[in-house]
Amino acid sequence: MKILVCIAHVPDTTSKISFVENNRKLDKNGLQFVIGPYDDFALARAVELRDQTGGKLTVLNVGTAETEPTIRKALAIGADNAIRVNAEPTDAYFVAYQIAEVAKKENFDLILMGRESSDYNGGQVHGMVGELLGIPSVSPVMKLDLNGNVATLAREIEGGKEYLEISLPFVAGCQEPIAEWKIPNMKGIMASRTKPLKVVEPVPVEMLTESITHELPPAKGACKMIPADEVEKLVELLKTEAKVL
Repeated sequence: MKILVCIAHVPDTTSKISFVENNRKLDKNGLQFVIGPYDDFALARAVELRDQTGGKLTVLNVGTAETEPTIRKALAIGADNAIRVNAEPTDAYFVAYQIAEVAKKENFDLILMGRESSDYNGGQVHGMVGELLGIPSVSPVMKLDLNGNVATLAREIEGGKEYLEISLPFVAGCQEPIAEWKIPNMKGIMASRTKPLKVVEPVPVEMLTESITHELPPAKGACKMIPADEVEKLVELLKTEAKVL
C-alpha cells in the first residue's frame, strides 16, 4: 500500500494577517506556519491506514525551502518520507498539476489531503488532481476504511451523509471526524531529522489565474445592547440601522 498525503503550509489560524506590495502579497514577517488543519486530519488517518495495511506513507508539499519545518513535522507525526516540489504555490491548478505529475511517477494507491486549505479555502485541488490522473475524487470525506482494494467512505452532503464504496486508487479530501489529530512525540521528532526529504523541480504549467489584490474583512462594528423590555426600539434599529427588516 502506497499512500500520498498532500499538505499545505499555512499561517496558524490565530495569526494576525496583513499584506504588502499594495496588498498583492501576504506579509510573512512574524507569522507562525502550520500544517493545514484539514490536512492534519488526512495525515492522521493515513498514519492509521499505513499501520493497518503496511506499506509506505509519503507526504508532499508544493512550496519553497521555508516549508521544510512543516514537512518535518509531518514526518515526525508518522510519514515515512517526503517530497517537496520547489515552487511557490500560485493557484489551485498549479498545485494540483504538480501533485499529479509526482503521483504519475510513483503510482500511489491512495491520495489524501484536506478538503480545503485554511488560507484560501478554495476546495479545488483534490478534484483537479483526480481529473488530471483520471481517477475518482471524493470530498469532504468524514470516514474512510479499507478492505483490500475497496474503500468504504462517508462524506458530508447537504442535509445528511452519503455512504460510498470505491476501488483504489482515488483521491479524498478529508475533514473531521475521519481521525484525531496526532501530536508528534520525542521519538518521532528525533526520527524525522533523518527521514528522506526529496526536493524536485516543478513541471512547467500554464498560469490560469493571478492574484491582483487582497482585502481584509471589515472591522466588526460596535454592539448595541437593548433592554429586554424595549422591543419596539429593537425593531426600529433593525429597520433603520441594520436594514434587515
